[in-house]
Amino acid sequence: MVTNSYPNPNFYPDAKWPDTLENGREFQDFVMEALAKTNVILQNYASRKYQRDKGESLQGWEIKLDNRWTETGRLSIELAEKTKANQERWIDSGIYRTDSWLYIQGNYQGVFIFMTKILIGLHKTKRYQEHELATIKKFYLPIEDAHKYGHFIAIEVH
Repeated sequence: MVTNSYPNPNFYPDAKWPDTLENGREFQDFVMEALAKTNVILQNYASRKYQRDKGESLQGWEIKLDNRWTETGRLSIELAEKTKANQERWIDSGIYRTDSWLYIQGNYQGVFIFMTKILIGLHKTKRYQEHELATIKKFYLPIEDAHKYGHFIAIEVH
């Protein structure tokens, strides 16, 4: 029997949206299916153990949902996270996961694919605005720069 590796469906109780984790998982599945149509096959790990020990996927890809990039004109690139707001320690996540070499971020209209090293380099320039919420740290990458440094794939929803 397969069980959900996250014992609490709201693994991030202080997240802005209570269904953040499930929305991200659905988007991951959507991206995997969309890329499979272009003969790019991704194999994500499902368990917390494998995600913690090996990363998000067998190939070293990390996929992030950014619902609002088409409204805001910028991507919110994740740097660190906490599962609860009252935790003191931040954990590297997003582009600072050492096991991810490619980073896919977008929404159901399209995704950007970046080399993680490029995003880390852009963040280290300190040219971009950083933002911290209760459980996430991020920096904002304008879409013009996303097109310059990443590869965009428009997604057709049928």
